[in-house]
Amino acid sequence: MVDLIAEDYNVVPLLSRFSIPLGFGEKSIAEVCGEAGIDPDIFLLIVNFTLTGHIESARPEYASGIVDFLFNSHSYFLTYKLPHIRVNLLAALDAHHSDINPAIVQFFDDYVDHVKKHFAYEERNVFPYIRALVAQKPGATSSYSIERFKNHHDRIAEKISELKNIILRYYVTSVPNLMYDVLVDLFTAESDLQNHNDIENFILIPLASELEAKASKQ
Repeated sequence: MVDLIAEDYNVVPLLSRFSIPLGFGEKSIAEVCGEAGIDPDIFLLIVNFTLTGHIESARPEYASGIVDFLFNSHSYFLTYKLPHIRVNLLAALDAHHSDINPAIVQFFDDYVDHVKKHFAYEERNVFPYIRALVAQKPGATSSYSIERFKNHHDRIAEKISELKNIILRYYVTSVPNLMYDVLVDLFTAESDLQNHNDIENFILIPLASELEAKASKQ
């Protein structure tokens, strides 16, 4: 596991979303995943997709484990990543811009509210539906359709990109280092949220479609 992280540190944020604790020693990926109760094939599927964009050996039965990862990701963004950015943003705001500072904070807060609604919809409708498909519960396909989710799945990374561009283009500050830190956070969050969407669009939704097709034949 340590060798994997040393090869590409972008694996690190994924570990927290899998709820994998630190202290790897010389343990292999399979050993670390086994101790955390995670299927190593699902772990490697998400890591490889995140790092390379390639999808390898995605099986319908993986859908439930992928939902667990995405659910943990919601908690990561809402209880850690986005609040962390807000604290740093407030610290970086220049007092000379008292006229526009409230608008920037409101823009960020409105974005967080949008993300909360997006995640709440998935947790209320999409994730339970996919878990029911994996469990082959009778009548699961009559309660929802993955096509509904696919057709209304918005790109939650776009608004944070707008805030990043506003700061880059127009925010002159006497404390640039603090704001540069915020920009790094925004770039990272944008990438993480886009990857979150891509996992849903290119892995989870196709697997759910396979499960639906299987359920319709039973």
